[in-house]
Amino acid sequence: MSYRSNNLKNALHGFFLSVATTVAEPSTILPLIVHHFTSNSIVVGLFASLLRGGAILIQLIAAFYAQSYERVMPYLRIVFVFRFLFWFLIGAAIHFAGDRHPLLTLWLIGFGLFGFSFVAGFGGIYFREILAKVFDPTQRGRTMANRQMVSSLGAILSGGVAGWVLSHYPPPESYARLFMFSALIMAPGLLAFATIQEPPKRNTSPREERFGQFLRNAAATLRSDRLLRLEILASFLGYSFYLALPFVILRAKESFTLSGWVVGGLITVQMIGSVVGNLLLWKHFGTRYGRMMQTAYALMGTAFAIALAATSAWEYGLIFFLVGMGIDGFRNSDMNLVIEIAPEAKRPVYVAIQSTLVSLGLFFSIPGGAILQAWGYTVLYGITLLLIAAGIAVTVPLRRALGETQ
Repeated sequence: MSYRSNNLKNALHGFFLSVATTVAEPSTILPLIVHHFTSNSIVVGLFASLLRGGAILIQLIAAFYAQSYERVMPYLRIVFVFRFLFWFLIGAAIHFAGDRHPLLTLWLIGFGLFGFSFVAGFGGIYFREILAKVFDPTQRGRTMANRQMVSSLGAILSGGVAGWVLSHYPPPESYARLFMFSALIMAPGLLAFATIQEPPKRNTSPREERFGQFLRNAAATLRSDRLLRLEILASFLGYSFYLALPFVILRAKESFTLSGWVVGGLITVQMIGSVVGNLLLWKHFGTRYGRMMQTAYALMGTAFAIALAATSAWEYGLIFFLVGMGIDGFRNSDMNLVIEIAPEAKRPVYVAIQSTLVSLGLFFSIPGGAILQAWGYTVLYGITLLLIAAGIAVTVPLRRALGETQ
């Protein structure tokens, strides 16, 4: 297997997927889309969660079957087809229903977002299994940093396109065009990753006769592995920034004029932060994923400390720049930590346990919306900072358990 070839295919997948999905970025455009059809901040938070939260329960079912598979690529290709279809459906729904039937439009957008993330529950298990097979531990850190870097470059491009579309077409037609066009852009990336030659798995685990028995065994694994529990807690608290992130753009909208070009500019700045983070930080941590997560926490904490008093466009630019750096640090460390902890035969099970529990953090934005409605932005940001501080505290024993001394 060629690292160069597989790294390229992984990067292409990340690039085109990023270009496509940036049109529904949970920190910028998606809240504006939902806010166009409803002013309820809880609903805004719910939709931000749906984009990535639909995968939670299905991951355990995917792992139940995947642990006995020698190859998972055939199933991942099916996932890719459905992700494309669900994404295109969102744009079609906005185009054909739109302002004429706002409630129906919201339901269809929600269905599309949920379906897109639901099938990703299968895809996430298969994706990590393939990465673990074709890249060794050091290569995984590099290839994921490379993937995230080109993904950010794609998102920068997407931010410019989004700014142009939002400025030249009135909402909600501009949102419909973004989704339908981006679905077509997504396809080349899906095809690229689907051509990776997956080797057979040497050590498979026999599947339990019943899913209930699988769940009991998974619970026993969680109870017996302290390192896995520490990693899950640290990663879960790492999602605490979603408590407030979808609402930062709405606060900015109250502070200054938020034109289409400004929205596109903020997306671009966030993705520039991602590129800078991958070039200057994440590629150079090696296998010190605990330290990587700790650094990501620090960046995110700094962003929300600034958000407490931000009023100008340049301050919000700095916030999104730091958020872009921090999110990629969380993604890289979260994915690689569980792969390193897991025994080969039980890797799908470990990934599913970790992903299922950690992904509950994707729903932080729902109570975040309730907190915002009840007490306002200052309380919301303050609680977010407390959770981030708790996450930093958890990374200390995690790094110690991983044997990281620097």
